[in-house]
Amino acid sequence: MELYSIPSKKLDGYIARNLHPSKEFQENDSDAINRICSFLKEVCDLNARVIKTVKAGSAGKGTALDMSSDVDLVIFLSCFSSFKDQAEQREHVIKDIEKNLKRYIQTIAFKVDILSPRQKGTPPRSLSVLIQAKKKTESVEVDILPAYDALGQITSTYVPPKEVYIELIEANGDPGEFNTSFTELQRNFVKHRPAKLKDLLRLVKHWYKEIKKHYGSISKLPPKFALELLTIYAWEEGTKEAEQFNMAEGFCTVMKLITHYQDLCFYWTKYYSLKASRIGLHVKRKLRESRPVIIDPADPTANVAKASREAWDLLALFASDCLKQSCCMKDGEPIKSWDVQPTRNIEVTVKQQTGIPVVISCNPLLPIMYIKKKIGNEGHTCLAEERFQRTLASRVSSFQPGVRIEAFLLHAFAVERISGFDSIQETAVGI
Repeated sequence: MELYSIPSKKLDGYIARNLHPSKEFQENDSDAINRICSFLKEVCDLNARVIKTVKAGSAGKGTALDMSSDVDLVIFLSCFSSFKDQAEQREHVIKDIEKNLKRYIQTIAFKVDILSPRQKGTPPRSLSVLIQAKKKTESVEVDILPAYDALGQITSTYVPPKEVYIELIEANGDPGEFNTSFTELQRNFVKHRPAKLKDLLRLVKHWYKEIKKHYGSISKLPPKFALELLTIYAWEEGTKEAEQFNMAEGFCTVMKLITHYQDLCFYWTKYYSLKASRIGLHVKRKLRESRPVIIDPADPTANVAKASREAWDLLALFASDCLKQSCCMKDGEPIKSWDVQPTRNIEVTVKQQTGIPVVISCNPLLPIMYIKKKIGNEGHTCLAEERFQRTLASRVSSFQPGVRIEAFLLHAFAVERISGFDSIQETAVGI
């Protein structure tokens, strides 16, 4: 692909020249959205009120590529009063919208083609249409997604009450089934980020799109949203959220993390907190799933990295190849990536028999011996209580001394006796 021939120092210019959407393209997108919104609000007879419409996807987030924009239009309807209502009535609503489009297709002032569902054999969650204004030559594909208005009117700093997420979890839908209700949070999570991060997102998405265009027929690749969140995670951890950074270093960091996909495991607490027990227990169960695990920052039911091992293996192979190309080299040497681990550090609270608890920051991928050494270096000692020793004896038989801290936390106790510890528990931000 052309990207591979671009020198790393010229990536910023390459993005500006080739990946930013043109003014005409953006206007065409906006025109298509405005026209379909007007139709849904003023003409379409759904026996329900359109509460609000939200432009989502890359167009709504401000990360659209030139001539390639996934436009998602989420319509919040009064006929849905719960997640259960949405699950039961969504298919019927989609069919009603389709019937209305076909009925008025000759009278509306733009050309509309209704596209076939992408997934056969499953109830549709959206209606895909190709919209072309009569004065325009380019068509825009728009996915119309009916949704339950779980959040109401929100601001850019809005954080939902915990009851919203408890209702979501107790709806017991498929993972991510109701993520359209949290579209505005997904959009805001990206929309208000620095311009240069959005350019890095464009570069990663362009790379993904080129891979998919040439090799997508071989195997289904992991979801694009997983790569977007991986890119944001790399930037947060690698630059401490700096507005300016080296584009090549950021791109190489994302490629390197893809090659270590088996260890990826992270989440955010911007919109929901693990301190709420029902939410915390649910997220912790998600974190125990097979890697990679990337929890949707707006929807704790969804591991957006869910894909087959073959799909991730293939993407990792392409990422490894990318790291050998000009875009990831400087003076014939690989560009040094940011120091980003596949999972964030966690805080482990060690309760002692005497004295105050000790809080240790550590990475779950490190061996348990790290905790022992850190406790010893800081001079903390105490005797393990009898309950810990009994429980430990029943748990340690299958472990080895080099076990990772994550395995220790997930099974509650360690491999070998960690003298000095009464008990170990994770804090609200830990696994």
